[in-house]
Amino acid sequence: MRCPFCGTDETRVIDSRLVGEGDQVRRRRECTACRERFTTYETVELTLPRVIKHDGSREPFDEKKLRAGMTRALEKRPVGSDDVERAVSHIKHRLMASGEREIKSRQVGELVMEELRALDQIAYVRFASVYRSFQDVAEFREEIERLEKRPTPELEKHQIPLLPDEGK
Repeated sequence: MRCPFCGTDETRVIDSRLVGEGDQVRRRRECTACRERFTTYETVELTLPRVIKHDGSREPFDEKKLRAGMTRALEKRPVGSDDVERAVSHIKHRLMASGEREIKSRQVGELVMEELRALDQIAYVRFASVYRSFQDVAEFREEIERLEKRPTPELEKHQIPLLPDEGK
């Protein structure tokens, strides 16, 4: 680390501490040349993948668009904003953890539907109807029948996963 006072490259760490929720490290440093002390902060740099749209174009992941789509599906439903924020955070975490530099918009949509299904089944069907471009009532009915066959999100929370990566 370069000293901000004299510009030399020789500094040493004299103290390190976790800051906040443990996602940042505060380091107290001392310059070996001029003996001035200064503080640096270290955080993990994780980037969200770029989204490949249906037409092949690419754009940066947009958290506002994600939140807006979910909020639209959840309009007038009994779901709190904290739950929405938790779902958005969960989707972002899964995208970052994937390690991919690019991801298809379809995969993002599937993650959104998974989160909405756990939050509110009506919102899930609303989002699915637009996302999957339902053409008629029969497609709606098929989706609702699929939804009815699956265990409720509450039951799924209490099930033990059969495979290690099934747990959320």
